[in-house]
Amino acid sequence: MIRIPIQPRSDWQAQANALGFKFHTMHGAPYWDESAYYQFTLSQIEQDIEQPTQELHDMLLHLINKVCNDDELMRRFAVPQAYWNMIRRSWLRRDPHLYGRFDFCYDGVSPAKLLEANYDTPTSLFESAYWQWMWLEQQVNTGKLPTHSDQFNSIQEQLIARFLHIHKFNRTRTLHFSCCKNTEEDKGTVDYIRSCALEAGIRSRFTFIEDIGINTDNQFMDLEDNPIEWCFKLYPWEFMFDDEYGQSLNQMSVQWLEPPWKSLLSNKAILPLLWQHFPNHPNLLPAYFSDQKHMLDKNIGVVKKPIFSREGANIEIMKADKLIAKSSGGYGDEGYIYQAFKPLPKFANEHIVIGSWVIGDQPAGIGLRADPSLITQDLSRFVPHIILN
Repeated sequence: MIRIPIQPRSDWQAQANALGFKFHTMHGAPYWDESAYYQFTLSQIEQDIEQPTQELHDMLLHLINKVCNDDELMRRFAVPQAYWNMIRRSWLRRDPHLYGRFDFCYDGVSPAKLLEANYDTPTSLFESAYWQWMWLEQQVNTGKLPTHSDQFNSIQEQLIARFLHIHKFNRTRTLHFSCCKNTEEDKGTVDYIRSCALEAGIRSRFTFIEDIGINTDNQFMDLEDNPIEWCFKLYPWEFMFDDEYGQSLNQMSVQWLEPPWKSLLSNKAILPLLWQHFPNHPNLLPAYFSDQKHMLDKNIGVVKKPIFSREGANIEIMKADKLIAKSSGGYGDEGYIYQAFKPLPKFANEHIVIGSWVIGDQPAGIGLRADPSLITQDLSRFVPHIILN
């Protein structure tokens, strides 16, 4: 795993704008960064990333039964009791799911360590699946990359195949796509996922989360009075539980992507549970709930994470009782978990996190995020990668 500078394409901004990648620059700073790329060997990808991704995914699915069958664990996960049965029914039915992403700390030498799982509303999908592949093809065609350069990236193909599979059970339904207003990144991500659904032959509509209402028959409706029976939402389950219409979720027959059971796998409480059931697994870091945080070695370092935290919000990193990094945000009232500190690898003054994608139940590709800080957040840059032996 090495970082290699490269000349950016002269027209990449124009291409991005034309293809709807309007969040390539945010708040005046580059989000997409092609001034360098990261090079992996095939064995690094297959043995150190792809294989652990599959194993960790299977471990997560194994744990859902335990959480669903244990009221105390549901409380640990900060799930409101009113929704326990909805989540349990969703899992018992094995409601179909679409995707997820593991965030790994990996330096190319030692085993990848799981930092967290994002299994409800993971973003950076367009950049990982489509945009970095387009970058690879164009840089190979212009001779800036070797002709035999490859990429760990079958995300788009697997997304379309997954939609084809799910569509078998929803032939007569229209799939609504939804996200919040004034979120350029979320809207761009949803538009991309919708394009994959269209490739699979699925009829679709778009509606903003804020525009969803309830009719007199107790159905969710869009602004054109179309009933919402099947919906992909880039909107966290814990937000839905807390919203004005949350109390109606139990009475609705909507099929959701992602389904309610996925709320358990996007929750940081899954990290202590993984460590409890698979202790000393080479791809896990020690993690505990607050009542057992004393089990962690303060001299190695402790990371404090809110149970619902997203995009690196409200993270604190302590080492030998000294605060070495902290991020702001609006999380924490729901409680915290505590994880052993593993410093992100640093290349040319940037710390790297590897996001490893799962589509359906299969590893599908990676996307890399870079930041000068130890904490990867929403504005951390996305950088491309290649495989070269």
